[in-house]
Amino acid sequence: MPVKKILIVDDSPTDRQVLLEKLSKHGYQCVTAASGDEAIAKSKSELPDLILMDVVMPGTNGYEATRAIARDDATRHIPVIICTGRKQQSDRLWGLRQGAVDYLMKPIDYSVLLEKIAALP
Repeated sequence: MPVKKILIVDDSPTDRQVLLEKLSKHGYQCVTAASGDEAIAKSKSELPDLILMDVVMPGTNGYEATRAIARDDATRHIPVIICTGRKQQSDRLWGLRQGAVDYLMKPIDYSVLLEKIAALP
């Protein structure tokens, strides 16, 4: 099923807005969340086709939110791509172990992101 609706999760209003504008220009319907807790709630209420998840956020971080979404029967089918400034290989491995399908480092290369979205099953 092609991706149509994307949940963008980031505590930075600027990062959320830039992603929303870039993805909307390519025809994606975007919804946003500013925290891990909001991401978990919106993953259930909006049922997006994809979640782009920041890691470093106050409260529930992106790893914890990804794990909660990946383990919930209602949302486990939704792929999560982590988009973060954390650049260590151990961060990448930890994100994938929490249930993410991919891991991109900021600043985001939008052509790579669009390719990854298009390649999702």
